[in-house]
Amino acid sequence: MILLKNCFYIATFDDSADELRGYDILIKGNVIARIEKNIELSPDNAESIRIIDCSHYLVMPGMVNTHHHLYQMLTRNLPGAQNAKLFDWLTYLYPIWAKITPDAVYYSTLLGTAELLKTGATTTADHHYLYPKDFDGDIMSLQFDAAQKIGIRFSPSRGSMTCGQSRGGLPPDSVVQTTDEVIEDMQRVIERFNDVRPLSMSKIILAPCSPFSVDENLMRETAKLAREYNVIMHTHLAETQDEEQYCIDKYGMRPLEEMERLGWLGSDVFFAHGIYFDDDELRILAETDTGISHCPTSNMRLGSGIARIKEMLGLGIRVSLGVDGSASNDTSDMLGEVRNTMLLQRVKYGANAISARQALKIATLGGAKMLGYSTIGKIEPNAGADIVMFDMFDIQHAGGLSDPLATLIFTGYNHETAYTIVDGKIVVENGKLVKIDENEIAARVNEISERLFE
Repeated sequence: MILLKNCFYIATFDDSADELRGYDILIKGNVIARIEKNIELSPDNAESIRIIDCSHYLVMPGMVNTHHHLYQMLTRNLPGAQNAKLFDWLTYLYPIWAKITPDAVYYSTLLGTAELLKTGATTTADHHYLYPKDFDGDIMSLQFDAAQKIGIRFSPSRGSMTCGQSRGGLPPDSVVQTTDEVIEDMQRVIERFNDVRPLSMSKIILAPCSPFSVDENLMRETAKLAREYNVIMHTHLAETQDEEQYCIDKYGMRPLEEMERLGWLGSDVFFAHGIYFDDDELRILAETDTGISHCPTSNMRLGSGIARIKEMLGLGIRVSLGVDGSASNDTSDMLGEVRNTMLLQRVKYGANAISARQALKIATLGGAKMLGYSTIGKIEPNAGADIVMFDMFDIQHAGGLSDPLATLIFTGYNHETAYTIVDGKIVVENGKLVKIDENEIAARVNEISERLFE
């Protein structure tokens, strides 16, 4: 058991949006057992309880990252891709990514999930769609091994591409697969890794890469398989004007209309980015309960545009946050993503466009619901014990404590947690990873990255 004692400030994000001062939180196993003032310990179990003094900490639910490409941790900040828009960026990077190895997949997963845990995310998705023909290993197994080692709740996508350069696509033919290969392996990973329990540490999402990298048959077959196994579907959509024009030229329709034709709308579907939706398309998203994973930092980095998140929220469209791949964001800073969400909407809609609390709710409850979790993303009795704590009494927040929750977003330059708890286990303590050596991860990734460039 873990007792969080005398919490300076608790942002629950429960149904009542309660914010509490001076309360204790008792964790039993992997769930929150009690939230009360002055919880008394029984003498019989006092020695078995870990007590953490939280008098300086803002305590909140762990955030949920709903879109990433973890293998891209190996190619951050490459000079040749620093100033490119999406299609040019992809064309430059695909030949490099085609050379990934099992070590590259494993250590990039460790690095990306480490940054997420240290910046307040306790659950993450991933979208791995690159399957080199000469790859010697099981990509999803390597990723789950890394996620289990570091201690994050993991809900990755079995991604896919079927249209290589010989079929008019952007990636080399060496990293794409046939529809039959993809569907067979999707079924395998669902049956092996998909755990349907409410506090599952491993879920599977099915995720063809994008309308310009897969064929229509794969989209249809993926939807059929996903609904047979009751798993969530995901893909990139409406990220750039180039993509919009591609769909008009190839299919004679805009991207969302193409998704509707292929059966890709509904409460079991969410899209990454969703920048270029018109008014009618926003209405369709709302009516069909189709979700959007907003990736503001990546959208700024690539100059893609600003998603209409304020309007989406007003229409009741489900919205979550994603840091996106670390070759288009160059970091996996979850708290930083929340800040950029708030600020970027204000660029488009004005100073009152979106509040700090709204941005944090998207990152917590919004992400949990997007990935199909009903018992995380909030702090209340019987909820999953995924909790993060930030020190509010260091220099970066001084002068901002009139509103502790908002100051977490408005102020500060170091977004690292003091503690991160996942499934009732401490995985970050005093700002450091508990289960793995951070220096070893950095050294191995630098070594693998250098080999990849060569």
